Amino acid sequence: MIAKTLARTGLTALGLVMAASPMVYAADYTDYTQTPVAPSRWQVRARAVGVIIEDSGNIDQVPGSDLEFSDSIIPELDITYYFTPNIAAELILGTTKTNIEEDGAGLGDVGSTWVLPPTLLLQYHFTNFGAFKPYVGAGVNYTMFFEEEGDGPLASLDIDDAFGAALQVGFDYMFTDNWGMNFDVKKLFVETDWEGRDAAGNLFTGEANINPWMIGTGITYRF
Repeated sequence: MIAKTLARTGLTALGLVMAASPMVYAADYTDYTQTPVAPSRWQVRARAVGVIIEDSGNIDQVPGSDLEFSDSIIPELDITYYFTPNIAAELILGTTKTNIEEDGAGLGDVGSTWVLPPTLLLQYHFTNFGAFKPYVGAGVNYTMFFEEEGDGPLASLDIDDAFGAALQVGFDYMFTDNWGMNFDVKKLFVETDWEGRDAAGNLFTGEANINPWMIGTGITYRF
C-alpha cells in the first residue's frame, strides 16, 4: 500500500515537473538570432564638394605679382575603415581643374592645372548621440598636379607635387544601420613651387599656396 502511494506521488511530481518545464525554458530562452549584428568595419561616402581656394602666390621675376586660383565643385569618393567604433581611417579621393590668373601686375591668365590631392585622415567618431554621429579628423595629403598648361605670358608651366597637412570636422546622420546623410568640412594645406617659360625660353619661378577649404555633403553607406 505504501509502495503504491509513493509510486503515485512520484508520478504526480514527475508530471508536474514535465508540465512546468516548457514554461521554465520559455522564460530562460534567448533568441540569439535577434541579437544586434556588429556593423561592418567598412564605409563609403559619395559627396558633392565645393573647393574654395584660399589662394596666394607670386612670380619671382614680376614685382607685386599675385596669383589667384579658381574655385570649383567636384564629386568626391571617401572610403573609411573602422578600427574600433570610435577610431577610423578615411581615404579621400577627388580631382579638380583650376585656372590660374595673375592679378597684382595685371598679366591676366597665366595657366591652368588639374589637381589631385589624395588625403588620409585619422578620425575620432563620437558614438553617444544616437543616429547623429559627429567626428573630427587630422592627417596628411599628397597633392599632385598634372596636365599643367601655360597661358598668356607663359608658354609652359610645371608645378611641383607636395605633401601637406589636413584637418576635418563633420557628421553623419544615419537613417538606418546602413544608410545616412553626411556633411563635412576639410581644410588642406597645399604650398608648393612652380616654374614656367615664355615663348622666348625665359625662365619664371614662384610659389603657389592653394590651401583649399573643401565643404561637402552627400550620402553614407556602411556595409
